[in-house]
Amino acid sequence: MQRSRTVTPTDAAQAVAAAPAPDTASREVWPGEPFPLGAHWDGRGTNFSVFSEVATRVYLCLFDEEGQETRIRLRERTAFCWHGYFPGIGPGQRYGFRVEGPWAPAEGQRCNPAKLLLDPYARAIAGEVDWNPAVLPYVLGEPDTMSTDDSAPYVPRSVVIDPAFDWGNERSPRRPLPESVIYEVHVKGFTARMADVPAELRGTYAGLAHPAAIAHLKTLGVTAVELLPVHHFVHDGHLVERGLRNYWGYNSIGFFAPQGAYASAGDNGAQVREFKAMVKALHEAGLEVILDVVYNHTAEGNHLGPMLSFKGLDNAAYYRPVPDDRRYYMDYTGTGNSLNMQHPHALQLVMDSLRYWVLEMHVDGFRFDLAATLARELFDVDRLSAFFDVIHQDPVLNRTKLIAEPWDLGEGGYQVGNFPVLWCEWNGKYRDVTRDFWRSQEATLGEFAARLTGSSDLYQDDGRKPYASINFITAHDGFTLRDLVSYNDKHNEANGEENRDGENHNRSWNLGAEGPTDDPAIEATRARQQRNFLATLLLSQGVPMLLGGDEMGRTQGGNNNAYCQDNEISWLDWDHADGSLIEFTRDLIAFRREHPVFRRRRWFKGAPPASDAVSDIIWFRPDGQEMSEQDWSEWFAKSFMLFLNGNALRSHDERGRPVRDDSFLLLFNSHVDAVPFTLPQAAWAERWTPVLATESGFQTDGEPLAGGVTFDRPGLSLQVLRLEADHPTPAA
Repeated sequence: MQRSRTVTPTDAAQAVAAAPAPDTASREVWPGEPFPLGAHWDGRGTNFSVFSEVATRVYLCLFDEEGQETRIRLRERTAFCWHGYFPGIGPGQRYGFRVEGPWAPAEGQRCNPAKLLLDPYARAIAGEVDWNPAVLPYVLGEPDTMSTDDSAPYVPRSVVIDPAFDWGNERSPRRPLPESVIYEVHVKGFTARMADVPAELRGTYAGLAHPAAIAHLKTLGVTAVELLPVHHFVHDGHLVERGLRNYWGYNSIGFFAPQGAYASAGDNGAQVREFKAMVKALHEAGLEVILDVVYNHTAEGNHLGPMLSFKGLDNAAYYRPVPDDRRYYMDYTGTGNSLNMQHPHALQLVMDSLRYWVLEMHVDGFRFDLAATLARELFDVDRLSAFFDVIHQDPVLNRTKLIAEPWDLGEGGYQVGNFPVLWCEWNGKYRDVTRDFWRSQEATLGEFAARLTGSSDLYQDDGRKPYASINFITAHDGFTLRDLVSYNDKHNEANGEENRDGENHNRSWNLGAEGPTDDPAIEATRARQQRNFLATLLLSQGVPMLLGGDEMGRTQGGNNNAYCQDNEISWLDWDHADGSLIEFTRDLIAFRREHPVFRRRRWFKGAPPASDAVSDIIWFRPDGQEMSEQDWSEWFAKSFMLFLNGNALRSHDERGRPVRDDSFLLLFNSHVDAVPFTLPQAAWAERWTPVLATESGFQTDGEPLAGGVTFDRPGLSLQVLRLEADHPTPAA
């Protein structure tokens, strides 16, 4: 094994010599300020500041329009921040840094001045990585030997921006979580094939802000868009070699910079203005903007990955090294590295980034990818970690929507239900049991009931409310809803990994044919199953999240890991949208919005009825009798009725008035065959009005059903009945 070593002055000089010679004779440099970090233009010049505790010298590298580099040493160092003010430098200036310091991989130190580094606080980034060996900090085949090849021709540039923007009278909708319906969507994929959006705007921030795009969202009735990553990210080298790209974007390198490729106006700073204009347009339409953020790792990979920014600035400050062999990184994410949330500056970076997106870009919340990684103090996930402490005391962030993907790939990383107050969580248990219930699996009834009613077993005892649960059936990672009912197995051959990638256990059911079929019976059942899933999602307690395109029957051809498919596999196909499914989804969302009984702010009590009251929730067997303890444990139980009392919500509106609603009876049948249902006797209700049935849709002229009547419900179906208004349920 080679022994790593600290770079000598000769090595450093040799590496720096690989770059163009400094030209400071005509460049005026003032001391400037250490804070704020990054590049900040004040109308007359720009202050640059970058953190590195281990650096011995730091150079600011300025690039002209021809790409020629001018390198200036930053001589001021305050609190480990290297800084300088440059009169006359303004918006559009492209720049980077070079750092001299220790090269000692075995000790976790990797400074290499031959490598041009992005500013971690860059507000805009121009260009992409060209996967030349020069982007590696070491010599190929000799990972302990420092490379002296200049990386500047092959890496992106940071860009100075003008932050000015006319927000006008824009205001955040600030919609309460119980009233929210989240729509997970990809900036590019949503409009890439939308004919009503001008061709030059499709797949961009401006495209998502176009009236045609907003009209679909408004008509559908969703309240927030959750955007797949828009922090500037890198297309992985192994994907580029196969002619693919990182479509999802979970490979961030710039935590303050919106992805330049999503800007119709170019990436030299215009992406910032275009992103702000998108947020402004969405807010004016009453839609919130939630960002899917990736603070758990960066695009620099493991010890054999490229050097693009953090690794060359201060490797051991930004990343978590393996304690007993600091050459390697702790990897809780499966990507090669994990950000070092134990280090105060790495934590500051994340907090500064979050505040920037709220205060300057006006976003409304965040979904944290692999959030368990951010909460790891030593090795274990710690709900009292510094990350949570800082978030909770921050007056800007503690008013935003905070959503955790509550797991990572490390030991003990599955943390559904374990995040603290203020946090919502993607409820993976909801997804799993709902899929199992509707594919008619045994012994799912008890857990399905718990998920349907807000997952109190996960969120109640720590002070959270039902809306802590972000309910979802599908997300970007996995099958679309259409594919969930059309494929038993994944079909990821297009990814170039011989179908080895992606989840093998999808809890999906093709209903008799793998993929497309001409069988009308199978097609009808698939359509009903999609409506079953959508109705379950939007009638469950908690916050529903809809995968963009599921409302129109989008398919990925059975690909359940389309992270690298920046093409028609992933883009929404507006030409073949299922209009009837869009209408059903729209009506479901409107129905949920009109009826607070499906979006309770308080937990069900489920107490036995008092002499003059009916419980807020009652469970019935298909024969009309209340369910017993034994009924919940029957392995064959796949059908039940759920009564929701609209007079027992125990909550008040924004003016303190009691909230009341209609009462409903939901009939679930996940048997494949028809099951006879007997409605509760007339003592409960004399008449019930049909509202919707998933085999036919919403019903506006259905004949009322008498209490105690028996009728068959089709296999794999859900029906909603409303208690007749002239027979109100007694108040609880």
